[in-house]
Amino acid sequence: MSDLTEVELFTDGACLGNPGPGGWAAILKFPANGQVTQLTGGEDQTTNNRMELTAVIEGLAALTDRSRVHLVGDSEYVLKGLTQWMPGWKKRGWRKSDKKPVLNADLWQKLDALNQQHDVTVEWTRGHAGHPENEQCDSLASAEALARKR
Repeated sequence: MSDLTEVELFTDGACLGNPGPGGWAAILKFPANGQVTQLTGGEDQTTNNRMELTAVIEGLAALTDRSRVHLVGDSEYVLKGLTQWMPGWKKRGWRKSDKKPVLNADLWQKLDALNQQHDVTVEWTRGHAGHPENEQCDSLASAEALARKR
């Protein structure tokens, strides 16, 4: 596995209202060559959790080769879902332990497929705590949400 490309993935999502116009951002850093890629987008009517998930999905989807990805984000929903909850959801047919359908299952299933293509580790960072890439993602995601405000 040492031949895998090392990638740092920083993500954030934002929403003006919940639901409301939303934005997401992902920053991919490639330590081996110093390359940095920024990805952004949004939706006119969405939720914060959907934007958080979309940021990770789009970041992973941008990688064309299997990579060793260190994901850094401030969404406990996404990070716990990815590392703790998703295996149980899958076993139960994308249902929670109370038998209710998993919210945002369409996005969780996309994330699951992408997660299986890469070697992903996760790190939680407190939002708005001065982490440079997290702050940058927050600004980019917020700008995307504002651009969709009517």
